[in-house]
Formats: sequence, C-alpha cells, structure tokens
Amino acid sequence: MNHVREYRRAKKLSQMALAEKVGVARQTINLIENDKYNPSLDLCLKLAWVLDTDLNTLFWRDKEES
Repeated sequence: MNHVREYRRAKKLSQMALAEKVGVARQTINLIENDKYNPSLDLCLKLAWVLDTDLNTLFWRDKEES
C-alpha cells in the first residue's frame, strides 16, 4: 500500500490536478492510489516532489503492513 491518496488529499489536490503536475493521465493517479499500477522511478520522484515528501514515506510499506 502506498500513501499517495493521503498526501494528495492533505495538499487538497484532485487526482486531475496531481496528474497535470506530474504529467500523466488522471487514470494513472487512480491506478497508483489503488495499487494497480507500479509507477516508474521518474514518476515516483515527481510524485514525492509535488507532494512534499520522500520516496520512503510515500511508497514504503508501514511496519504494521509487513
């Protein structure tokens, strides 16, 4: 599970707004948030930058989830 949805909502961004900021389709953001698409490293970095966090926080599993 990733935390893209949480961080997107905290920044008060719609899926469309986030998609525009990172250069992908809204559907791609939806798929990422629902763990149905593994984004490239480049896209992960863009998401982390736009959402003001780091890759580990955004994509790494929580200890409880392991």
